[in-house]
Amino acid sequence: MVITSAAALEAVGLEQRYGSQLVLRDLTFSVRAGEIYALLGGNGAGKSTTLNLFLGLASPTAGAARVCGVEVGADPTAARSRIAYVPENVALYEHLTARENIDYLLTLARADTERALIEEALDAVGLTRDAWDRRLGGFSKGMRQKVAIALAIARRVPVLLLDEPTSGLDPRATADFNRLLQTARERGVATLMVTHDLLGASEVADRIGFLANGHIEVELTAEGPDRFDLRALHQRYVQVGAAA
Repeated sequence: MVITSAAALEAVGLEQRYGSQLVLRDLTFSVRAGEIYALLGGNGAGKSTTLNLFLGLASPTAGAARVCGVEVGADPTAARSRIAYVPENVALYEHLTARENIDYLLTLARADTERALIEEALDAVGLTRDAWDRRLGGFSKGMRQKVAIALAIARRVPVLLLDEPTSGLDPRATADFNRLLQTARERGVATLMVTHDLLGASEVADRIGFLANGHIEVELTAEGPDRFDLRALHQRYVQVGAAA
């Protein structure tokens, strides 16, 4: 695969070992600005390890992870400043409102906390106005994700990392979440989502990489109005899983 300097997110020959266990081997892919890339794989495929390398929470045995041209291993703080990360279970402050959460977290990130900017972000993700000043203790998972994505939009960072974003969401909340990703795409954000949800990935991703045995076995690109051949996509997933 050709990696270009225009990529917002790059994995170049990543290898990761834990003792004698090889978790990632020659992992190479890129995500461009305004693109949604889904990294699919079963448990133990290396999805979480990949995220950790981009977040600077682990150091690769070989290869490099880059965020907007910044090598994570060389300057993890600079790399993280360009990333918004939404984990499977969104960690926000229960006793604060949606607006207060974003204001506080923007302050910690030394980002602009202008009221209009926060309200624009909350409006962009479709969180109803009557929820903006409610404490998060009563929010559903889908509503929490909207706040997390609003934070990413308000920070105006170029890269979004998502860990199993549709896990536990009902179909309506999943559809809402996919619309959030479309909003991020329109704003030029590069999105990497790691997931085992084949159908969800096919609905929103521009490219899908199948991760097995520590590297991408197959990569497919959305084409035409149907985007992906779901039957062929499922067959690929089963084949890759069987080979893992």
